[in-house]
Amino acid sequence: MRRTLLLLVLVLLAGCSQRYSAPGLGDQEDPALSGNGRLLVSVVDRGGRRSLRLVERSTGRELPLLGVNTRLSTQGDDRSPSMARQGVVWIAPGPAGQHQVRWFDLASGMGGPLPGLNRPDAQPISVSVDAKGSRIALVRSLDGRTELLLYNRNLASVRPLMLVPAGVPARVALSADGQQLAVQVSRGGRWEVEVMRVP
Repeated sequence: MRRTLLLLVLVLLAGCSQRYSAPGLGDQEDPALSGNGRLLVSVVDRGGRRSLRLVERSTGRELPLLGVNTRLSTQGDDRSPSMARQGVVWIAPGPAGQHQVRWFDLASGMGGPLPGLNRPDAQPISVSVDAKGSRIALVRSLDGRTELLLYNRNLASVRPLMLVPAGVPARVALSADGQQLAVQVSRGGRWEVEVMRVP
């Protein structure tokens, strides 16, 4: 009886999660779900190249990113993906080898411009997007300092966000409505997580 009950519990627990293994691929990391939870994007190792992998969760089928991995990230060092309802934002190598924030619209199947966001003298570290795809939170390194920024895609505007007390931001996660931001911050030699409102 106890053995049967234990077996039943294990079967139920196994049914609560899904695993998205990728035969023939190396490590998978940096997972992000779409706003409706239908799609999963992650960074995978494809023979020494890091690229994005988009999976439809209901079927486990890998969806093509229509040339994103070959056109936009030929040097193969994609990282920090974040999903909106209709798009993906992530960090990828730019044409001159420096890293840039990229946007890919799932509906049109094309990359989109992010005017005013990428700078040749800046190094993006972490990026996150809201569910509408209109706000992008970014941590980047510029001139030896680390900045926390909020980018508005509709206005093509960047504004700095201040941490009080001051600290060094490392990773960001923007809420679905784009009104709250969780930031991993280093202060006094300790890692902390701060949640801030971003009106």
